Parts: sequence; C-alpha cells; structure tokens
Amino acid sequence: MKRKQIIWLQILYWSFDFFGTIITPFYFFPDELSDQVRVLKITFFIVKILSFYILYLFIFPRVFRPDTLYTAVVVFLMSLFCFAGLRYLLEEIILPVIVGFRNYNVNTGLTYYFFDNIYTSSLTTFIAGILWVLEKYGIAENDKRQLLIEKKQAELQALKTQINPHFIFNSLNNIYSLVYQNSDKALPAIEELGQLLRYSTKDLEKDTISLEKEMGYINSLIALEKLRIKNPELLHIEKDIRHSYLKISPMLLVPFVENAFKHGDFRDKGFEMKISDHDKFLHFYLLNFKTQKIKDTVSGIGIQNVKKRLEILYPKHQLVIQESETEFKVDLKIDLRDE
Repeated sequence: MKRKQIIWLQILYWSFDFFGTIITPFYFFPDELSDQVRVLKITFFIVKILSFYILYLFIFPRVFRPDTLYTAVVVFLMSLFCFAGLRYLLEEIILPVIVGFRNYNVNTGLTYYFFDNIYTSSLTTFIAGILWVLEKYGIAENDKRQLLIEKKQAELQALKTQINPHFIFNSLNNIYSLVYQNSDKALPAIEELGQLLRYSTKDLEKDTISLEKEMGYINSLIALEKLRIKNPELLHIEKDIRHSYLKISPMLLVPFVENAFKHGDFRDKGFEMKISDHDKFLHFYLLNFKTQKIKDTVSGIGIQNVKKRLEILYPKHQLVIQESETEFKVDLKIDLRDE
C-alpha cells in the first residue's frame, strides 16, 4: 500500500474518532455533559493522538519485528506504558494544576490505573500497528516491484544491444559473398542494409513499434536476401495484417526470418512464412528447410534473444519450435490487444 493511501486512512480514522469522541457528545447531547466531562474528553482525544504517533513513528519501527513473537509483547507493554503515562501526565498532574480536578480518584492505585488503561489503549495500539505494517510492507512491496521493473528494463536493454551486432554480422556475410562473386547485386544489397540500419538504430531505442514497421523490417530483410539466393521464387509468403497500428517490441520477429535465411536450403527448396493478426492476435508461422552445413558458433544468439524477450514482455505467449535434421518450424502466437 502506498504512503498516500496510508495517510488517507489515518485522516479517515481520526475523522471518525473525532466525530465519535467530540462532535457527537458535544453537539448532540450538550445538556448531559458537564464542563469537567468535556475537558476530560478533549484530553483523552489528545492522549490518543500523542500515543498513536509515538507508537507509529518511534516504537513500532525500532522494536517490532513481525517474525519475532517477543517483540509483539514488548511493543504491547511499551504502548500501555506510553498511553497510561501520557494520560497520567495530562489528567492527573497538569489538569489539577490548571482546572483544579483530575479524572481518576486521588486514591486510585497504580495497578488499577494501568489495567484500566489496557482496555482504553488497545484500539489505538491496534490501529497504529495495522497502519504501520501496511505502510512498511506496502512500501517494501512497491520497492521490490520497482526493482523488478528496473531489472527487466536493464535486461531488455542488454538484449537489444545484442540484436544490431548479430543482424549486421549476418547481413555483412551475405554482402561479402556477393562482392566475392563480383555480383552486380552487391551495391543494391549495401543500399538495402543501409536502409535497414537507419530504421533499426532509431527504433531499437523504443519500447514498442507498430506492427507495420516490424513488417517493413521483414520485407527489407527478404528483399536483401533475395539478392543473394538463386531461386527467390521458392519463397512462399502470406500476410494478412488488418491492424497494422498494433504495437510490438522492435525486432521481435526479424531474428526468426534471419535464422531461416542463414541456415536455410535455397538450392531447390525455399521457405514458407505466414503472418496474420486476426482479432488482434499475432500469429507468426515459418517453415524452412535446413542445409547440412554445421552451424557456426554464434548462430543461436538471435533465437535465444527472442525467447528471453518474449518471456519478459509477453509471458502468456505461445511459442513452439520444432527442429529436425531437415526442417525448422516456428509457430508463435502473441496477444496484442493490450499493446
């Protein structure tokens, strides 16, 4: 519970107490109260306020530990002495000097006095304790939640920093092969890469981008890869995007497409990709046929990156990855209704 809520609870409690202790008898039953009773009710209200905040601000924070029983007993005894001591000071020492009368009989013993105040102080002690526990553990829970948010943000930022190097590394490998072959496609490939980097550098700093922009990355990546492969007609792509304004974490789908091109067999086979957002549920499906080449040592960065980001950002997502010696399938579903 937040501190502001605790403050409002205190205001509400003291408003009810003031109404019951002072307003009701003073204004609804004025003829039944003597001047002496009026003074005693006011001093009793003052005692409750003073003892409440001594408990709330000093005794509970320094003594009470919820996991230790004896501290509860110590706090109870201290609250009794605090309440009874303040009441004794006001009603039995100060009042006789100022107005000439006291609350208890002059012959009242200390034992009776303190036992009588166990009852009168119990509600004040109980409310002070409850509000203190709510504030202490409410603030602790908020701090814990804030730390968790900051941890996730830091982790996401760290994951994002992995995307660009991995993305650039794969693209430069493709362009290198075109240059090595003296292909006239090398220059268009460099231009496509430059266009992708201009967008990705800016958008990776954002928490989310539009689904339309994510699709733009995928389209640019496919256009870049088509310059490299010999049979681009083998790429079967189906897109049914009806809500292009929906928000998604940047570069969330691109690594799957990168992976397909990096390890796919495009000699006489291609790949199949389907993307739809029916009812604002993103459904991404990809099937590619694998080459028999051994994977390089950094090939898994992109996919592992996406898995971690999905766990943090979309804990209810459904991701199924099926891999065999010849095929690699990805079936991803994300609810984007609240994004």
